[in-house]
Amino acid sequence: MTGVVERYLRAVADHDWSTLSDCLAEDVVRIGPFGDTYTPKAPYVAFLEELMPSLEGYSMDVERIVEFGTVVVAELSETVEMAGKVHVTPEALVFDLDADGRIAKVDIFIKRLEGT
Repeated sequence: MTGVVERYLRAVADHDWSTLSDCLAEDVVRIGPFGDTYTPKAPYVAFLEELMPSLEGYSMDVERIVEFGTVVVAELSETVEMAGKVHVTPEALVFDLDADGRIAKVDIFIKRLEGT
């Protein structure tokens, strides 16, 4: 079950929207760290297609992926440059998979670092 999440994360980092789309259920729900929600698949993929190329110096470092039945958790850090300064954001993404093994829900949680 972790394979679909690994492909999804790689697709985000590589801006491979076709592969990313193949990983998602049609009725996927993405809930961001600030309650921002995208559903179904087409608006969510469009959001990522617009956002990701705009993130200067973007990179993703996946620490671990853990499976709990149809729930998969990925611990990772995303790095971006803003105003010439590098910002690293540690996160946990919780994925619910549907019966077909596609991602039905993505919940994103940000670890707050001291001073941020």
